[in-house]
Amino acid sequence: MQVIAIILSFFFVTFTDKGGSSRVALSEEAKALRAARGIAIDSLDYAVNDTYIEALKTAGARVCYTSRWINGATVYCHKAEIDAIKQLPFVKEVQLTRGLQEYLDDINNGQKPRRHIQMPDKRGQIWSPNDGEDPDPEPEYPNWDEQLKVYNLLPLHEAGYQGQGITIGVIDNGFWNLSTAAAFDSMRTEGRLLGAFDFSEDGTGFEDGDGEHGAVCLGLIGGHTENYQGAAIKAKFYALKSEENGIETAKEPDNWIAAIEACDSLGVWIASTSLGYWWFDEPEVNFSYDQMDGKTIRASRAATIAARKGMLLCTAAGNTGQNGEWPWIGVPADADSILTVGAVGYDSIATLFSSIGPTADGRIKPDVCAVGASNCLISANSGSLYYGNGTSFAAPLISGLAACLWSAFPNETNMQIRERIIRSAHRYNDPDNQYGYGIPDAWKAFCATGTDVIMEPSDKEVMKRLEHGQLIIIRDGVRYTILGQQL
Repeated sequence: MQVIAIILSFFFVTFTDKGGSSRVALSEEAKALRAARGIAIDSLDYAVNDTYIEALKTAGARVCYTSRWINGATVYCHKAEIDAIKQLPFVKEVQLTRGLQEYLDDINNGQKPRRHIQMPDKRGQIWSPNDGEDPDPEPEYPNWDEQLKVYNLLPLHEAGYQGQGITIGVIDNGFWNLSTAAAFDSMRTEGRLLGAFDFSEDGTGFEDGDGEHGAVCLGLIGGHTENYQGAAIKAKFYALKSEENGIETAKEPDNWIAAIEACDSLGVWIASTSLGYWWFDEPEVNFSYDQMDGKTIRASRAATIAARKGMLLCTAAGNTGQNGEWPWIGVPADADSILTVGAVGYDSIATLFSSIGPTADGRIKPDVCAVGASNCLISANSGSLYYGNGTSFAAPLISGLAACLWSAFPNETNMQIRERIIRSAHRYNDPDNQYGYGIPDAWKAFCATGTDVIMEPSDKEVMKRLEHGQLIIIRDGVRYTILGQQL
């Protein structure tokens, strides 16, 4: 028996203006951060016009969320209702972002809707290190600290900087066992897990097994057990779900915009995301390489706006470096003023799968690299350690590095922290579109002063001097070797 149904779909509605709206959509903490950093509140911080939203509802649409930066809303409605919405005087453009025909086709064929298909590579699939080969019966993988040693983060930890005072928003596909996993115990008990938000509509739960990827990425930054430690275990966290598991539609980048705007509203300092977009289930809405200029696709524009508003965004470059049709970075990795992160092995050699640049307008991408091969990961289900590959795991490591640096220099801006990281990288004077500027050196970034890095005055004093032919770093009266060991 054939099922006959009126098609309901998701659309992004762009408005012509904000109709005089001046309601600032920022928390008090976010306002305080803007004031401290000298960032003026402007029209991008104003909420969309409430009257426009009510008109959409009156026309029969369900409003999923709004975007103050893009000045629009994602709605769910019938085609007849969207035809009426297009005629509203304040509506500039309407774009179909997700149809439900695929689900109706499944029902008509007597099948359950597709909601749990395997995660595509571009969304951070955990690569098997023995893909296509017989697995090693006794693999020898590095411990958790080895992935931090590659970019010399442990000396920063020993100096007492582990992300204290820094708020990080992790945007992903859900967070398996966020409220119960042992890896996040200290985060919860110390009040550093500040909240969770879901901007997706995929029928999967925020904390069920479909969110393993998000939990792993969060664990790389803030996970902490007796046998595991993330890169910034003293930071505060928000967990935000934007990815819709089992499907790939143009609605998901808009979910991501809603999540990054939420981070801004909440006063997040660093956003870490291991998602990327360029192809979809409906090929006619695929992005093209010419659009990878950071200005064309609205999610990339939102990423750059986040940077202008004082946030540091760290995003995965992607895992399609070996894809002949698309070896490039995607969205939002093409954005300007962010940190797009490629993958290297423990030998500091770029992985073959790590997506490459440049952007369509010729900018270097990725910006930097971190370990993204045989990463030591912690399971949010069992608490056991396992291993996987992907730039998805390199990006959280750089987010953790940024948090540790920013806890050392809380008066600096996001762009100054970004500059510290880039200038410390091993290929800073010889960048390319596989490594970017290379692998950062956390201790070098921490010790840089004067012309080594663009800085504002800081309450921290760093001195360098030779003692018996050895360069010694003195910071706040404490002496360190050039490698970061305290003397």
